Amino acid sequence: MSDAMDLEQARQAEVLERQIKAATVKPDIPSAFFCEDCEVTIPERRRAALFGVTRCVDCQDIEDKKSKHRVGLHS
Repeated sequence: MSDAMDLEQARQAEVLERQIKAATVKPDIPSAFFCEDCEVTIPERRRAALFGVTRCVDCQDIEDKKSKHRVGLHS
């Protein structure tokens, strides 16, 4: 019984490790200087904080809301 539990715990630890790694992978592209949607300058602090950022805060917020809505439609 304990062998099965040990194996399950090891499997769960591996899954968690893969999920964390996938969530923390940085994009290969550098941050954009201008928003891809509205062409407003992306502040240096945002570009430094989020490597690979391509949208200003407002446009990213809109995109996040659209994505959340699209995901909700498929559920």
